[in-house]
Amino acid sequence: MTFRAHILGAAAGGGLPQWNCGCKNCNLARAGKIPAQSQSSVAFSSNGNDWAIINASPDIRDQMARASALHPTDLRKSPVKSVLLTNGDIDHVAGLLTLREQQAFTLFATAEIHQVIADNPIFNALNPDFVTRKAIVLDEPFELVTGITARLIAVPGKVPLYLEGETVQTDLVGEQTVGVELKASGKRVFYIPGCAAMPFDLKTRIEGADMVMFDGTLWQDDEMLRAGLSQKTGRRMGHMSMSGAEGSIAAFDGLDIGQKVFVHMNNTNPVLRPGSREKAQAEQAGWIVAQDGMEFGI
Repeated sequence: MTFRAHILGAAAGGGLPQWNCGCKNCNLARAGKIPAQSQSSVAFSSNGNDWAIINASPDIRDQMARASALHPTDLRKSPVKSVLLTNGDIDHVAGLLTLREQQAFTLFATAEIHQVIADNPIFNALNPDFVTRKAIVLDEPFELVTGITARLIAVPGKVPLYLEGETVQTDLVGEQTVGVELKASGKRVFYIPGCAAMPFDLKTRIEGADMVMFDGTLWQDDEMLRAGLSQKTGRRMGHMSMSGAEGSIAAFDGLDIGQKVFVHMNNTNPVLRPGSREKAQAEQAGWIVAQDGMEFGI
């Protein structure tokens, strides 16, 4: 059996190009000069037949159409056996509405994330006769899909944008933002698409992993301000940046990790441009910049 990971979507919320964005990257993607990317999601399998999807992107219908391993194997029979949510962000839960078509699967999340789903009646479209909702306790192992054992770990983050109040803590540690540790075939993989900081305990936990897929939202913290697109920094959005002394490239430096993969890139991130100086710097530091459709044998 081969432990496989398939990148369904490599971009952050909005994708590339984002529908209302005229930034350099979005215009290049519209013109076909750089690859377009859909919103953040990845699929894992240990046997090539049974698959788990982590985060249900709004683009999931097209993502699954492009991934032949996820095509139906019979009438109303999909190889997708489970879906896991790492937070309640729109770009990670909206795709659940596409998966309402009387298809049996298990929906895994923390109790807090499940509550976010339960509080919105539109998700009642997920018929409980077909979709089993299971609340997962942090740090407790569970079978995500045949042959893959998973464990949810708290990472610094914040509540979804639509749940923000007047005061926002961007480095909460609890059930609202999690990473996933996956084990299969003697291999250990982490998927952490959103992370606001790298505390010592998280660094210790990922040490020695065969692969880490990690938050690559922005290249630098004030990237969106410089582009004139937002008043928010990466920190305000609950994301580490790739570069800088407090960035993820520096945080991972010296760690014994087999493969390091950036996922969840914002449409402004220059690493999305092949041949850019920033992408070259990330690759020189040992990182792979994910793209839609990439598949890894682990």
